[in-house]
Amino acid sequence: MSTSSVTDRLPLGAGAGTGIAAYLVGYLLTYVWQSGSVEERLAGYNFVTELFGGEPIAVWQGVGWLFYNAHFVDTQFDAFGGTQSQNFIAGSEGGSLALLYLVPVVLLLAAGLLTARVGDADEPAAGATAGAAVAIGYFPLALIGRFLFSYQGSAAPDIVTAILLAGLVYPLVLGAVGGAIGGVVGE
Repeated sequence: MSTSSVTDRLPLGAGAGTGIAAYLVGYLLTYVWQSGSVEERLAGYNFVTELFGGEPIAVWQGVGWLFYNAHFVDTQFDAFGGTQSQNFIAGSEGGSLALLYLVPVVLLLAAGLLTARVGDADEPAAGATAGAAVAIGYFPLALIGRFLFSYQGSAAPDIVTAILLAGLVYPLVLGAVGGAIGGVVGE
């Protein structure tokens, strides 16, 4: 079988579209769910920052840090004595914030399943291959988002894990698993 015939059968457009949708819906859900809490947590820091003439951290940026934390991507920030890393979800008390870890998982599984169904995958292997195509849409947004959610170059999601975990591992693995499920359903 030639390479072109394999790529002709892959639902690359559907994979890109569902990957983009999974990223955007994931951020939107995180924003709707956590923006009020993030705003409260940033209030003290922003007050001091504005007092000294600095720019406050926007709520949408803080929510972005949580969204990347849900992919196990730490937020790095400049602190006295060097750079520190923190996952605000892992460092939180109480279990409700930990539910954020499910947001990218559920959405990427669904994106992979949908991509496999659109691609008419009728077996798990074909579904997994089709489902992995969600990375085509998810990766560029994960990369762009890493820079978009940067606060004046002093706080941002870690670049290496943003690329590897959020951009590649999550969409490839979870998209493939969702796609394999879609292939089983298509049998």
